[in-house]
Parts: sequence; C-alpha cells; structure tokens
Amino acid sequence: MKKKVLKCLKAIRKNVVEYIITNRLFISYVIFALLGTMLVRKFTVGSFFSFKPFITDLGLILIIGGLGYFIKPKHQFKYYFIWLIIFTLMNIINSIYYTFYTSFASFGELGTVGQAETVTGSIFERIRFVDLMYIAFPVLFYLIHKKLLSSSYYYFIDKIEKGKKMLVTTVLVGALCLGYSFGVATSTDYSRLAKQWHRGYIVERFGILLYQFNDLVQFLTLQTGSLFGYDDALLAFNEYFDAKEKPEDNEYTGILQGKNIVFVHMESMQTFLMDLEFNGVEVTPNLNELASEGMFFSNFYPQVSTGTSSDTEFTLLTGLMPAASGAVFTSYYDREYFTLPKYLGNLGYYTFSMHGNYSSMWNRNRAHPSLGYEGMYFEETYNYTDEDVVNLGINDRLFFSQIIPIMENIENTYENYMGYVITLSNHSPFSIGSRYSTLDLTSYYNVVDEVTGEVTEMAQDYLSDTAVGEYIKSANYADMALGDFINYINESDAFDDTVFVFFGDHDAKLSRSEINYLYNLNPETGEEYVEGDPNYVEYDYYAHELNKNTPLIIWTKDPELRSTFSGEVDYVTGMYNVAATILNMYGLYNKYTMGADIFSVRDDNMVIYPNGNVLTNKIYYNNSTGEYKLLTDEVLDEEYINSLSGISEQILDISNSIIVYDLLDSVDMNGE
Repeated sequence: MKKKVLKCLKAIRKNVVEYIITNRLFISYVIFALLGTMLVRKFTVGSFFSFKPFITDLGLILIIGGLGYFIKPKHQFKYYFIWLIIFTLMNIINSIYYTFYTSFASFGELGTVGQAETVTGSIFERIRFVDLMYIAFPVLFYLIHKKLLSSSYYYFIDKIEKGKKMLVTTVLVGALCLGYSFGVATSTDYSRLAKQWHRGYIVERFGILLYQFNDLVQFLTLQTGSLFGYDDALLAFNEYFDAKEKPEDNEYTGILQGKNIVFVHMESMQTFLMDLEFNGVEVTPNLNELASEGMFFSNFYPQVSTGTSSDTEFTLLTGLMPAASGAVFTSYYDREYFTLPKYLGNLGYYTFSMHGNYSSMWNRNRAHPSLGYEGMYFEETYNYTDEDVVNLGINDRLFFSQIIPIMENIENTYENYMGYVITLSNHSPFSIGSRYSTLDLTSYYNVVDEVTGEVTEMAQDYLSDTAVGEYIKSANYADMALGDFINYINESDAFDDTVFVFFGDHDAKLSRSEINYLYNLNPETGEEYVEGDPNYVEYDYYAHELNKNTPLIIWTKDPELRSTFSGEVDYVTGMYNVAATILNMYGLYNKYTMGADIFSVRDDNMVIYPNGNVLTNKIYYNNSTGEYKLLTDEVLDEEYINSLSGISEQILDISNSIIVYDLLDSVDMNGE
C-alpha cells in the first residue's frame, strides 16, 4: 500500500513538473495577470487576497488564456502579451480613477474623456507610483519570452503540445472557478452585478475583471438597444410616482414669487474650512460672514458621481441623481428633464449661465440649452490674458468683476431672471490657486531650555506644501474673490429683489490620510499624533464621509427677505433637495424629482449617494458592507436600518431609468 501511495505521489510530482516545464509561458501569463488584479484591489478597496474575487479573476484569466492553445506555440506570446497589455491598461486606469472618484472606471464614461484635456495638471499631480507599477508585468513577461526564445523551448513545445486537450482542460478549470463564484453568490450579489451602480462592491465580490467585462456588456447593450428593459423601467416609474403625494404648503411656500434668483456654484468648497483659522486669521472669512447674514444649511451634502461639477449642476436643477454610468452632460444631455430654468422660464424669467472656461467643458454648450438656459456667458465673453488664468479659466476675482455689469444689464433688460454662476479658481490642482493666497499656515510654539528655563518661540510650517495645505490656501484665495463679489453686489444699485444661493459643488477629493494630517499634525515635529496621545483626533471612515459636506447659504440684501432667510438649518440636506425646496418657494411643484422640499420632510430626510450609501439625521449607512454609524443616542430598530438599502436602490434605479430611457418625455411637466 505504501509503495502504491509513493508511486502515485511520484507520478503526480512528475506530471506537475512536466506541466510547469512545458507551459512556462502560459503560467507566467497567469501569474502576472493574477498579481495585477490582486494589487489593484489592494490599492483601491484594500483587499489583496480575498478568495471570492481571487477565484473569479482566476477563472476568467484561465478561460482567456486557454483560448491561446488554439494558436501554435511560437505565436502564443503575441496573444498573451496583448491580453497582459489590456489588463495592465485596465489596472492603471482604474487605480488612477479610484484616486479621484473612489470608484472604478466604466465604458459609459468614455464620453467624459474629452474633459481630461482641461484637468491634466490635476491628474498628474495625483498619480502615485503604485498606479504605474503594473507596467512591470508585461515587461517581465516580454523578458521571459526573450529568454525562452533564445533556448529551444518553442521548437520543443511545438512538437509535443496537445493544444486541443490543453484548451479543453484549461477552459474547464476556469469555468469551474466561475461556477463556484456564481454558485455561492447571494441575491444581493446578483442584483448589484446586474445594476452595476455599486462598483466597489462588485470589485470586492467578483473581482476587477468580471466588473470590467460586465460593464462592457451593459454599455454595449445600451448602445445597441436603448429599449432593452424599457417596459420594466416604465412600470417601476409609474408605480413610484403614482404613489407619490404632493406635500402640504409650508411657511416658505411662494415666498420668492416675483423675486430674481442667482445660484453661485463654488468649486470644491467644503464646510470644514469655515471652522479653521491660523494665527487668528479665518480661512474663509467672507463665507463665514455670508453664513451669519443668511440661511446657512450646515449639513448639506453633494451627491456627485463621475461627472463631478456637472453632476452637481444636473442634480441641483432637476432633483434627480447622477447617471449610474457616464455623466448626464456628455452621455444623456439630449433627454427631457424638468429643471429649475424651465419652470422659471415658463413664468417669463430670463435664464442664463456664466462660466469662465470653454463652453465645451463638460459639454455645457449642448447640456445648458437642454436644461433650459436662454443665455450662456462662457470664456469668449470675458477679456483676459494668459496671466489671468488660474486653473481651468479666468480667475475668480477677474471673473466676478466682469460678470457684475452683465448681470446689471440683465436686470435692466428683463423683468425677472434666474442665473447660474460657476467659479473655477478652487479647482484641483490646488497648488495653483494656493499661490495667490496670503494665508500663513505657520505654527508657533514655545520651547523651554531645561537648564536655564529660557523660553524660545519656534515656528514651523509643515502644512503649506501638503495636499491639504494647498487646498486650504486655494480655498482662501477663492474666498477672497467671493468677498469681492459680495462687495460688488452690496455697492450696486441692482439686485434689491434678488436672492443668491451659494453652495459648494463637491468635496475636494482629498484622501482620508491627507485630511487626517490636518487634524493630527504635531506642529513641533511634523509627525501625526497617534491613538493614545491626548491630542489625537479620531478620523475614521465615517468621520471622513461626514466631513464631505459643503456650504449651502441663501442670502439676499433685500431687507424684507433677510429676516426670513436667516439662521442655521441643521437638517441633513442633499443636493437633490435644492430644486424642490426652491420651487416650493416660488409656489411651484415638480412631481418627478427624487429629492423633497427640505422644509416638508425636515428631520425625516434621506440623502442617497450614487454608491448606495444613505445619510439621515440619525445614521450613516454603508450599503456595500451593511455597516453603519449612529449619529444620535436614539436606538434604531433593525427594521428601519435594513430598509435603508432597499430605499436607496429604488431611488437610484428610478432616477437612472428616467435618464437612460428618457421617461419624462412622455409626461406633463406641470402634471401632478
């Protein structure tokens, strides 16, 4: 018996050694491809080895590689090398993309590639070494090929390889791997794979390769058959809105009738800046003054996806969520949407947008007319030189000085108007805007001589050259420009009947570690305080997510309205609440919006994020993990918590169906 076992083990060993010797190129391909997928998970979602995504990636790599046995051995290198190049590009793109969006790239975003030209500096500033290390795998594979080529490997393999047998065996093993992965998948796994909106979850569960192939299939399905799934989408749409009831009037209903309104879109301006000061100087003194004079929404959260600033414009004006794949402004701009400019335009308001960049940026030259703007004042409207450019266009201070006379002329020409003003200077890379700030981030501290007891004041500036320091100084410059604008408004004879809505469009896209450095900086050493130190500030995942709120301020110099628009509103509010809230102030109602008037829902409001997460006044719920953080001492029952995922997915599905299938084209904008 012992001899039989030894003989069997010897035979297995022989077969394994023989397989390795005769399949060195294929094995190299599998190892490098698999390592790439593992590393991209490691440096994005943080899991280097997790069995389920590992086995799924392995299955796909084996199936793709197995097809290479169709080819003669001397030509197999080209086939495997091409696939490694594809995998490498996929890994690099997703690694860089995740740095910006905390998500994964989609074929639906191909329409946004044109925006890269204007944000090249921002991209290069954020590229890390780990984003490019994947290039090593095809290089190493090529060197292995050259080594094998210099030997008699290909000649030898050409004589003995049984291609059909190897193909069938390899593909079968790959299929078994996929069979296991799908066999143990839950209904939630299948649902999220089908909907594709929670990309991080899919990569964590099924791996980067299946995510990307699935995304390609869904992209092609939408491109080749826009009616695919239309009936189901329309049924869900009708059921949802048929059950929706119009809210009762509240104290703000109709308060803005006959008044003009201007939205000021403040690039990358976050609320935490308003609490910062250095050496007695506030980072955002003008924004702070606006908040004290107007109605300040202190828990206001953007809901952007890959369209960033353009997503904010879309969501604010429509009350819909961003598209699940791609950006509305580039991929779905030609649909029917019920927007603030259209509603106010129907009341005779002149509607316009202003932006100091090219009209082609985010396809605004097509998207803005579709949203209902009559007038558009882009880069060609203004007088400036190359020296006046900060980041993506004309600097905010010069921009504000030139739009004031245009706005005054609009007021003199039209009885009523609605405007949308987009700032630019606080766009990344923040190193550019920070150069124009005079804010001193130096930390001063005392050092006591142990012998003489003499006290010496020391100064260190560890912040200015960091990502968060550059952001703080860039925002300070943007705030100075904002102060100019407010002065122009106050000094002008116009705008007495105008309400201004100032809001941050999205967070600065700084990582948790970058902002953690601000909160835990030891000014004496430049190191971070660690847990256990009395100065340590805990800044975990939830703290970082909750810190992404941006200012929303309703302000006017109209003395009658100023008493109404005052004080702090601490209800959790999302970007998709703005349209319904402002429409109610005009006595208008849009049934087909996902966000409610904040003063109708108040504490019961839910902010749904494009990744499925949910924020209320009581809880921050992570829809990917099912984990959450309670924000009050109130004990929440499991039924309430478990319902959040279903509500989130329904909102996202309905909103995305409106966009993809153009469902508003068949309903009346003023119908209830």
